[in-house]
Amino acid sequence: MSVAAKLHLCLIEDDDIVGDALVERFELENYDCTWFRTGREALLTLPRRQFDVVISDIRLPDMSGEKLYMALLEEAVPLPPYLFITGYGEIDQAVRLLKLGAADYIKKPFDIETLLEKIGSLVTAPMARDRQPKLGISPAMRTLESMLDKIGGSTSNVLISGESGVGKEMVARELHLRGNKDVERPFVAVNCGAFADSLLEAELFGFEKGAFTGAVRMHKGVFEQANGGTLLLDEVGDMSQSMQIRLLRAIQERCITRIGGEHPLQVSLRLICATHRDLKQMVENREFREDLYYRINVVHLYIPPLRDRKEDILWLARQFLEEEAAVRGGAPRFMSAKLERLMLDNVWPGNVRELKHALERACVLSEKRQLLPESLFEEMPLALPATNETLAEHLNNFERQYISRVLAAHNGHVTHAAETLGISRKNMWERMKRYGIQRKGDD
Repeated sequence: MSVAAKLHLCLIEDDDIVGDALVERFELENYDCTWFRTGREALLTLPRRQFDVVISDIRLPDMSGEKLYMALLEEAVPLPPYLFITGYGEIDQAVRLLKLGAADYIKKPFDIETLLEKIGSLVTAPMARDRQPKLGISPAMRTLESMLDKIGGSTSNVLISGESGVGKEMVARELHLRGNKDVERPFVAVNCGAFADSLLEAELFGFEKGAFTGAVRMHKGVFEQANGGTLLLDEVGDMSQSMQIRLLRAIQERCITRIGGEHPLQVSLRLICATHRDLKQMVENREFREDLYYRINVVHLYIPPLRDRKEDILWLARQFLEEEAAVRGGAPRFMSAKLERLMLDNVWPGNVRELKHALERACVLSEKRQLLPESLFEEMPLALPATNETLAEHLNNFERQYISRVLAAHNGHVTHAAETLGISRKNMWERMKRYGIQRKGDD
């Protein structure tokens, strides 16, 4: 029987009494602990070594725990779950660090059993240490990658949920690769919300020559195209009730018939469905079939929005800049410290997609290697405008611009934009009417 690998903890604590007590207890718990007494020692080591959890005091002799954490973020170091030890007067600072991506904090004086419980809750199936992260460095995305390892070799149906732009297709492709490491198999994706019923049926199941006007040749649908591989049905929550029935039959029987065809065709594939909608609520509202919901939701993967995993922002940004440099040639662009701070403060309503598009635009428009705030944020003024605006007028203008941007990021969907802004749908409509904001797209 194999012996479970020890968990590797990083302790950053300058108090010898507290540090000795913690290291001794960690050893009793079969944890491997590396203890640093200064922030500088940790800063030199953390980028080169991998740990499962970091436990850091906020007060350190040479630099604050916050300054150390920010320095690691700016260097895009892949960080494990980060737990802060804080005094009573540092609670606000700890809460600010949580917003920047820290996993949790514990107040002094603390019970060591409580600390061990927090560590245990943070360490859930740590990622293999010999592989670089593919999806992100935040605890949420590291846990998600571990889930992909577990289910990669199975053929169970998977449902991926999350806001628009969080990277659902990217996760689906990574899952496909985990299950097909040695063999090249097809990966086919289709957006179910982009087709009317008649066109979607043809796209899913194909059609025979002469099946309808314009069918001048036989066409294989995506179920056939993905045979032997993976089929991603994106925005499955946008399907009509009638199409849901046809999809359910195809999933249950793993058999499809082309439009105009007479002979059923067997297909063998892994089905992944994705949606930004709350399918469970749609089932309760009788907008989505309950039997189909349970068919596609054998394994559920949730991708949190980018604003809830801030550790990933700069990591993803650097990945995108490296990809951009590989396409155009030359050295990658880099971001100024001020731009990085603004990026961490931004809520990114369009999530990873918005971040990538903003960086692409900045690389096209900027002639310098260093990207500045005005390169990335279109609406950010280069200098204070010389106007006679009152404070109320300025705040109203800012609110109107921000609501317009969030609405655009959700393709004009009022309900989803309101959820991102944290206001009711009625309040959203009232503000749109007040500011003369026109809705574009479907709701």
